[in-house]
Amino acid sequence: MPLTANDPTRKSWIDVPENSDFPIQNIPFGVFLTRDDVITIGTRIGDTAIDLGAMHQLGYFKGIQLTDDIFLQDSLNDFIADGRKTWRLVRNRISDIFLHTSPGLRDDKEHRKKVLFSLDEIEMQLPVDVGDYTDFYASKEHATNVGSLFRDPENALLPNWLRIPIGYHGRSSSIIPSGTPIRRPVGQTKPGEDGIPGFGASKLLDFELEMAFITTATNDLGKHVPIEEAEDNIFGLVLFNDWSARDIQAWEYVPLGPFLGKNFASTISPWIVTLDALEPFRVAGPAQDPAPLPYLQQDGPKNFDIHLQAIIQPEGGEENVVADSNFKYMYWSMAQQLAHHTVNGCNVRSGDMMGSGTISGPTKDSYGSMLELTWRGQNPLKLKDGSERKFINDNDTVILRGYCQNDEVRIGFGDCSGKVLPAREI
Repeated sequence: MPLTANDPTRKSWIDVPENSDFPIQNIPFGVFLTRDDVITIGTRIGDTAIDLGAMHQLGYFKGIQLTDDIFLQDSLNDFIADGRKTWRLVRNRISDIFLHTSPGLRDDKEHRKKVLFSLDEIEMQLPVDVGDYTDFYASKEHATNVGSLFRDPENALLPNWLRIPIGYHGRSSSIIPSGTPIRRPVGQTKPGEDGIPGFGASKLLDFELEMAFITTATNDLGKHVPIEEAEDNIFGLVLFNDWSARDIQAWEYVPLGPFLGKNFASTISPWIVTLDALEPFRVAGPAQDPAPLPYLQQDGPKNFDIHLQAIIQPEGGEENVVADSNFKYMYWSMAQQLAHHTVNGCNVRSGDMMGSGTISGPTKDSYGSMLELTWRGQNPLKLKDGSERKFINDNDTVILRGYCQNDEVRIGFGDCSGKVLPAREI
């Protein structure tokens, strides 16, 4: 099925500001609360939110097999479960309706009142009900940096890292939409000379610059997803800040891995940008040596050129870009991650989320965490107001941004932000 929605020459009758993340070629999907306190599934063009539930009720999706309530839900899970053919039909239809030469909705004032909202009239919600969340560790530069910090720099990567996409199962209940504040976590830390663990608020709170992909229902229990079919089961991507309390994690992670150091909050951007919208930005990933086992071998470019930034904004202060990275640096692709995830017969469901792990590039300014940017606090970052950061302070807001751009179009994700509030007393 052709991706007519990707045509770079298309223009919308909705105004799109210059350098907007959301031209008519994007058409992301999200869930929002309207001015009438109705939760609906929608999309966005420029700075206008579009109520797809209202559009469906008004007959704009005639000819596409959709249930009556498909867009009148508080999550995208059922729509995602309908599969890639439906996603493309709907996205193409939306593009046609909002094309500058299409008179239907454009010329119907009453319908526009029911369908269109300014951004200050809506409240974004979590776009999917995340049943399961897996976080990978798929950036070679990040894994090398962490291995160098905590182990022998000459043997930074463990033997399994170059053979399998390493991952762990995270906590889905604490995944929150952009704009939701988080509380500084509390937990145990490494013992001092007396052998008694410390306890209290984390002093080494960190962000992790990641992306995450959302799946459809991919396979039944006991079956696997072949790598050549993996991308057919990926609906789209969001920006992802997998907050990390480094001091809590350092004490607890052996032998089973992160627990309280990670499960207190993970922030995602609220608009899911479809894999289809990102097609023009495919690139080859890094060369993989040694060659992966046959079930992980892939053909063609499977990475995506997505520029990423991490920003710290002190309370009442200016934004400070502290990291410039790119999703193209991922050593293990999304297709490889999903193929590996299911090779043992693990069933993946609609709305499941897979985090990339921290995305770091080859240069110091492209490292995707404060742990790396300050080299475990040894080299503090100086902000515009003259203050320094080894890690994240109370009342700091961390903002992640990402976009793709070529000579014809820019596709972005909006903000993924969260303000850190002081820990609660225990």
